[in-house]
Amino acid sequence: MTTATVQLSKHDREKLAGGYGPAAKMAMSIILRMAEFHGAKELLDITQAHIDSSIYMGEAGLEFAERLAGLGAKVTVPTTLNVSSVDEHHWREWAVPPDWAKNAHRQMVAYEKMGCRPTWTCAPYQVNLIPKFGQQIAWGESNAIAFANSVIGARTERYPDLLDICAAIAGRVPAVGLHLIENRAGQVLMNLVDIPLALQQDDSFYPVLGHLMGQVARDRIPVISGLQAQPTEDQFKAMGAAGASSGTVALFHVVEKTPEAPTLEAAFQGGQPEETVPVTMETLRVARRELTTATGKKLDMVVLGSPHFSLTEFKQLAPLLVSKQVHPEVKFLVTSSRAMTLLAQKAGILESLKAFGGHITVDTCILASPMLPPEIKRLMTNSAKYAYYAPGLLNTQITFGSLTDCVQSAIKGRVVRDESLWEQQATMGKSDSSAQNPL
Repeated sequence: MTTATVQLSKHDREKLAGGYGPAAKMAMSIILRMAEFHGAKELLDITQAHIDSSIYMGEAGLEFAERLAGLGAKVTVPTTLNVSSVDEHHWREWAVPPDWAKNAHRQMVAYEKMGCRPTWTCAPYQVNLIPKFGQQIAWGESNAIAFANSVIGARTERYPDLLDICAAIAGRVPAVGLHLIENRAGQVLMNLVDIPLALQQDDSFYPVLGHLMGQVARDRIPVISGLQAQPTEDQFKAMGAAGASSGTVALFHVVEKTPEAPTLEAAFQGGQPEETVPVTMETLRVARRELTTATGKKLDMVVLGSPHFSLTEFKQLAPLLVSKQVHPEVKFLVTSSRAMTLLAQKAGILESLKAFGGHITVDTCILASPMLPPEIKRLMTNSAKYAYYAPGLLNTQITFGSLTDCVQSAIKGRVVRDESLWEQQATMGKSDSSAQNPL
């Protein structure tokens, strides 16, 4: 049987006919309509989902979630939840309006009723439900999409709010876009030219490279060549989040570093790049400067954890805080998931943060919750995602720096940054793919 041009299975037809209940019928009809809109010939089974619709942004999203839950909706694949709009246990410590907190909590409850796992994190690849290479999934949240596609090699399109939960209930998605291997070839080549190895090995390099990647690629698939260092999971996380913010990067390839790019030729699936862009120290310096909008040294708050802080990042932070104290006029905030925070607590590495005078917010972040008091206007962060969105979403000024810069600034009560890595020139061990024949 076909509906328009979409081939449907027996279970698809049964869901559309109401055989699995009104919620499944509603979800399936929405998935089918999207498939028809995009010209899909068939639907694909998915193995899991990650829901971005969990963020409360107004009554419409809440009404949709409660309607589905009220109709008895249940997800049919393992499904994790993105951040909420409230830290339900500590929201009173911040400037969250009570009515907002109440509605955000109602939305959390609705998704949990549908069988979603209460992970409440923008970094679902840090929890125990991690997809495998080649698996078809339906993930929302831009950084998670980029990480799943690029670093893991799973297959997901950019699932927007509300469509993501429909996919989780139906267990099916249109066979379009990045679900199909032929649509995963690189489109623009970015060659690293004379970038010192010491900078490539530093955490602060990857948010800046990702920010530049998003600007260059926009909605295309970038391929990075000439990278000598092997990025860590957190460095890939920062890079993908930045590219998904400054552009709409949902998939990137790094030659010899990511699973679909063992070679340059493989990254482009034997084709040619539409554009080749050299990445030099100067272009990186320009990109780094763009992540700072503050004009002075005054500082109200340091905020870390976008995407959510991992256990490894907690371990990196802890020794920087030992026997130190945050400046009395500066707030120091780390945002993370309840899972990573619990692991950090069990490992005994949160004591230094507490003694330092810092705070932890779980299940949400400053971009998703109206938690910041109005007097906080000047932020500092090591997250390119925070740096990109905070001026527009929070009406704040922001300074981008390394993790060490952020800690030292919080201690001194003013912005301080070590510029040495960014001022150096290429040395031995440089990366130079400028002489490389693209394909």
